Amino acid sequence: MSDDYYDILGVSRNASDDELKAAFRKLARQYHPDVNKEPHAEEKFKEINEAYGALSDAEKRARYDRFGKAGVNGGAGGFHDYTVDFGDLFEGLFGGFGGRRARNAPRRGRDLQMRVSLTFEEAIFGAEKEIEFSRDEVCSRCNGNGAEPGTSPVKCATCNGQGEVRQVRQTFLGQMVQSAPCPTCSGRGETIASPCATCRGGGLERKKVKRKVSIPAGVDEGTQIRLNGEGEPGANGGPHGSLFLVLDVKPHQFFKRRENDILLNLDINIAQAALGADVPVPTMEGEETLKIPAGTQSGKIFTMRGKGAPHVRNKNQRGDQRVIVNVAIPTKLTKEQKELFEQLAESLGTTVKPQEKGFLDWLGEAFGGG
Repeated sequence: MSDDYYDILGVSRNASDDELKAAFRKLARQYHPDVNKEPHAEEKFKEINEAYGALSDAEKRARYDRFGKAGVNGGAGGFHDYTVDFGDLFEGLFGGFGGRRARNAPRRGRDLQMRVSLTFEEAIFGAEKEIEFSRDEVCSRCNGNGAEPGTSPVKCATCNGQGEVRQVRQTFLGQMVQSAPCPTCSGRGETIASPCATCRGGGLERKKVKRKVSIPAGVDEGTQIRLNGEGEPGANGGPHGSLFLVLDVKPHQFFKRRENDILLNLDINIAQAALGADVPVPTMEGEETLKIPAGTQSGKIFTMRGKGAPHVRNKNQRGDQRVIVNVAIPTKLTKEQKELFEQLAESLGTTVKPQEKGFLDWLGEAFGGG
C-alpha cells in the first residue's frame, strides 16, 4: 500500500479542499470501524485519517509537499498533529452526530390522543361532535421568543450564537473534534435575561382548544380518526403533529354489532311460531314488519337486507340486520290457557325426537357457515 498521502486518498497533488473532503468522506464511509468489520479496516482508516489530517491543513500540506512525511512528522521543523473535525464530516457521512444543523432543523410536533364517546346511533349514522383538549400553543405574551415583552433574547456568549461548542479529544485515531450542545443556551444559540412571565422562557403555553369534528357513519368501537395539524406545535418552524380520536361506542338496549351487521334477539310466542305471523321489528331506522312463517323454531335467524351499519369507506354499502328468534315459553297460564294447552298436548302426543340441528348449527349457517 502506498504511503503517499495523495495516493491514500486517491486524489491528485493539485486537488482542491472540496476534492480532499469528498475523497475522505467516501473512504471513511467505506473503512470506518463502526461500519467495516474486516481486520484491516481500522488500520486503513487510521491511514486515511492521517492523510486527510495533513492535507486538509494548508500549512501542513505545504510542508508535506516540500518535505514529505518528514515535514509533518517532526523532521524539517515539522510536527505530528492530525486534528480532524469529525463533527462536520460525519454529519455528511452518517446523518450527523447531533450537529447544530440537525438540532435546529424543523421538527414535526408530537401527536396527541383522546377518547370520544358515541351513542350506538351516532356510530351507525355519523355525528357532529364538539371536542375539547389541551395542547401547547405559541405564547400569547412573548409571541414565542421566550423573553418578557420589552426585552429580547441575546446571542449566547459561550457559543457565539452557534448553539454548540467543540471539544478536542485524543483517540486512537488521533485528535478528534466533536460538537456538543452548548451548556449555557442548551443549543438555542441565544440566552434570555428576562424570561417571559407566562411561558417562563419556553415560548409555549398550555391552552384548551375546542374543535367540531365530523364522525363518519359506520364507525365502530376502537375506530381511530386522525386530525392532521391538531397535535403539539413543531420545533424550529416544523409542522404540528396530529390528534388521534379513539372512539368508544356505548352499548344499545336491544341491538348488538358484528362488523357491519346488526343483531337483534326477538321473542315470539308459541302461537306465532306455530301458526306464523307478521310481527313488528325495531330497526335503526324505525319499526318494520317481519313475516314469521308457520312452524318457526327457536333460534331461527331472519335476515333483513341493508338494515345494518354502513361501510365507512363506501356509504352506498350497508350490512344486514340479523333477527334471532326465540320462542318464549309462558311461565304463568290462566285456567283457560292451561286447558287449551292440555288439549293441544293430548292431540300432539308424547313422542319425542332428537334434533338434527342445534342452535350453534343455525348460527353457523347464518354467519358464514355451510
